[in-house]
Amino acid sequence: MATSSSLRVLRRFLAPARLLAVPRRGLADAEASSGSTFPLTFSGPHSAFYNSAPVAQVDVPATSGNFGIRPNHVPVLAVLKPGVVTVMEDTKQSKYFVSSGTVTVNGDASVQIIAEEAAPLDHFDIQAARQGLEQCQQRTSSSSSDEDKTEAMIGAEVYEALVKALE
Repeated sequence: MATSSSLRVLRRFLAPARLLAVPRRGLADAEASSGSTFPLTFSGPHSAFYNSAPVAQVDVPATSGNFGIRPNHVPVLAVLKPGVVTVMEDTKQSKYFVSSGTVTVNGDASVQIIAEEAAPLDHFDIQAARQGLEQCQQRTSSSSSDEDKTEAMIGAEVYEALVKALE
């Protein structure tokens, strides 16, 4: 009996502590954002496209679905899938193709995009992308090892997204 009463006492004291430890989900701090823009840092392994630059909106392709980020967005961490990241500044819109990576929206309204590979969309050639897609599809069907087949399938997924973005 002493054990069950000890457990009740322990639960009674731990329950409020658990509730206090759980952060609430809400908008970014209003004081942290300048209103119509937020700081964006966006880079890949070979170049940095933005370094805490003020932008109005960013649209990202995430594995959980594409979404747009505006000032005071709810903090979130998402995995990027192959697709187009669109950055909207005051009067300019820039598009970048990413193979994968992560996007983090912080409580202070800043956003970081870390791409495994990224380049401006206008640096790609649609004919080369179609040819790469065809080669990956052929490798998928002709590969004898699971590793080669998986690599070809990943390549095909990236090329499919690239062709779609360029059309």
